[in-house]
Amino acid sequence: MCVHMGLSMVKAIKYVQQKANSPVDMRVGIHTGAVLAGILGQRQWQFDVYSKDVELANKMESSGKAGRVHISDKTLAFLNGEFEVEPAFGEKREELLRIAGLKTYFITKVVKPFASPCAKKINETQAENLHSSPNGSTNEAITGADDNDGLDDEELLAQTVVSNGHQTPGEEDEEEQVKLENFKQRLKDELVTRDGHENLIKDTNVFLRFKNPQLEQSYAVYREPYSSLPLLAALLVQCIDVLYSYLVLPRSTLHFINIAAPLVPIAMLVVISIAESFSGMLPKFFVDVSKRFNDITFVRELAAIIIALTIGLSNVVDMFFFVTFVRTEHIVSESEFNATAGMEGVEVDVEDSGVVTAEHLLPASFVEQMREAVPTERVLYPSYLSNFGVLILIAIAVIAQLTHLTKILLLLSIAALHCYFNIFIMQDLYSLEDDLSHQPLISTRYCTSGLLLVAALALSTLARHMDHEDRVIFKWKTEVAEQKETANDMRQRNEALVYNVLPVHVAEHFMKNTKRSHDDLYSQSYAEVGVLFASMPNFSDFYSEETVNNQGLECLRFLNEVISDFDALLELPQFQDIIKIKTIGSTYMAASGINLQRNLRNDAPIIERWSHLAVLVEFALELKHALQGINEQSFNHFVLKMGINHGPITAGVIGARKPHYDIWGNTVNVASRMESTGKAGAIQVTEETCNILQEFGYTFLQRGLVAVKGKGQLMTYYLQGKSQPNAEPAAPTSAIELHGPESTTLESTTELEASDIKTPLLKVKAQEATAESEGIAQESSLGNGSAGQVGESQSLLE
Repeated sequence: MCVHMGLSMVKAIKYVQQKANSPVDMRVGIHTGAVLAGILGQRQWQFDVYSKDVELANKMESSGKAGRVHISDKTLAFLNGEFEVEPAFGEKREELLRIAGLKTYFITKVVKPFASPCAKKINETQAENLHSSPNGSTNEAITGADDNDGLDDEELLAQTVVSNGHQTPGEEDEEEQVKLENFKQRLKDELVTRDGHENLIKDTNVFLRFKNPQLEQSYAVYREPYSSLPLLAALLVQCIDVLYSYLVLPRSTLHFINIAAPLVPIAMLVVISIAESFSGMLPKFFVDVSKRFNDITFVRELAAIIIALTIGLSNVVDMFFFVTFVRTEHIVSESEFNATAGMEGVEVDVEDSGVVTAEHLLPASFVEQMREAVPTERVLYPSYLSNFGVLILIAIAVIAQLTHLTKILLLLSIAALHCYFNIFIMQDLYSLEDDLSHQPLISTRYCTSGLLLVAALALSTLARHMDHEDRVIFKWKTEVAEQKETANDMRQRNEALVYNVLPVHVAEHFMKNTKRSHDDLYSQSYAEVGVLFASMPNFSDFYSEETVNNQGLECLRFLNEVISDFDALLELPQFQDIIKIKTIGSTYMAASGINLQRNLRNDAPIIERWSHLAVLVEFALELKHALQGINEQSFNHFVLKMGINHGPITAGVIGARKPHYDIWGNTVNVASRMESTGKAGAIQVTEETCNILQEFGYTFLQRGLVAVKGKGQLMTYYLQGKSQPNAEPAAPTSAIELHGPESTTLESTTELEASDIKTPLLKVKAQEATAESEGIAQESSLGNGSAGQVGESQSLLE
């Protein structure tokens, strides 16, 4: 498949040549072997492969020929005769291939064509059209299918577009809209048919408590907005109690005090509970108190229990202290009661029967006062109090602060207490009511008691169902919150990854530009950019794929540490305008001046326009210091070989599946040649770059003319260092002084070879004259920065 891809790439390049009338061409090199794959460094991540076989594959490409696929004999051994080849003799053109003992070949012919999935899909489509075509067109379809056998994939794709009728952008947008609507409908159907009950059974016990203690604790603390408003039902019920007692039941001061007194604590607790729901209407102080009150789970639940017990027991006390006691003497004194009791076959004598009434429990003097305070109405209906008890049960059932277990306990307790009073304490009153109702089939006290029990059980079931649904909703909300958190975390990770793969300004272009089309390209031209290449030339000697190095993995780990330390320098504030472009093996590539916020005037001085280039030089020097520290810790002797150039470049993001930010241009090529033709431990620059950096106080050593591929002979210089602040500006490039072959470099880790230094004869004579006149043997480098020495040399040259 690699060979087929290489052939397709060559064919694609030829298509570009024809259409664009461009001389661009392509070499393809293929080698087979083992690799180490991974990501190096901390910034501008890129997936890459490393090994000696990767280097050999690179050499296979460089030693090949344009328009040909160049393979090694190891690759040929795996092709199983599917291609015809001819000797390429690449080992004669590349020394590394010869050392590796490889023989190379060119692909000449494809014996077994590649079964393209694209062609297979098109053939299937045409087969469907064949079956669905009307009469008379079968032969045409068959002919078309036969014709496709000799077409390339690119031609088949073009033919498919033609057969589909060239969909317009409007049709494509409409199709995308239909797909989106279908997805939304499927999502809606999935949510509607989702069964929350089954999901909750797995997470709760029989009492609907979450098996996860943390989730149960979170549910207890969780409060729905306006969840305290149902407490108003209790206050409303108590107010109804006062109203119906005034309109229906006998009116007395004692009765009013009994039913009105609970209004005060109920109103206080309700107001303090619901104040936070009306933050825009109430003073901030009350709202804050209400929030703190409701934030304490125990206090919130205790207040709800007190309210429920207050309205429930208030009705029970009303039954006991008012109706039972106040009206007992009227019931006993009525002849209708005896007649009613006689019909039931029971002789009732309150004094002789052991029936417990309030009259027997209270002091006689208090009883007399109670009797005097009660009106003489005879018609009383105790079933009113039981019916009101149902209303109380409903008010308790809707309280949202309580769990269903607490609600069920309160409901059943209050209902049972009412039933006890109906059957055992108020039997004489119900007997009178039965008499006035013409003796119903079932006694009213049993009917009202049954009504209370049925209501309590129904409301208990409802409370459990409501708690269940609340827990389902809470669990869903928890899951949604977790999914949102996960999605947010994933989004932040993806953004961090994008910002780590692409420079910040490029990542923002893709992340924040929502109107951008997904297939839009990014490119930007810059007129004044500095480019740095830094490599470790002796790392290839260090790299070993022996077993002791885990087949080279340990060497790669070390390289990762080095590059990570280089990346850490970019975090420093002074290097914030420097962008790491990429790493190529052990070569580190960075650039400066790629900043969209730099708005400089065209007539700005060099110090302003090229300040970033000076920062790039400082960054290069810091790279050397960082590597020196690594050498001291690891007992190694790695050195950096660096090249710097400046000029215009073009930057952009290339690739559809693995986008990669890169820069191109003559400036980049020359910077790469400055590194590759330089000396270990030195920073080589061109003459133009040297002239600019001298304005910043940097001193240089002239190397001479260097052959640069594609550029011819270029005058280059080695960076020596930076002059002291009190030194005079550095001399022009033509007057750079040299102090003999014994000079040393300030910022280099290794000395430059004297044979590589081209020293002008005039400067040598000037140095000798200075030494003879002063009797001092000077031994200094260009980077000394001494104002006196520069001045003396200048005077002698003049």
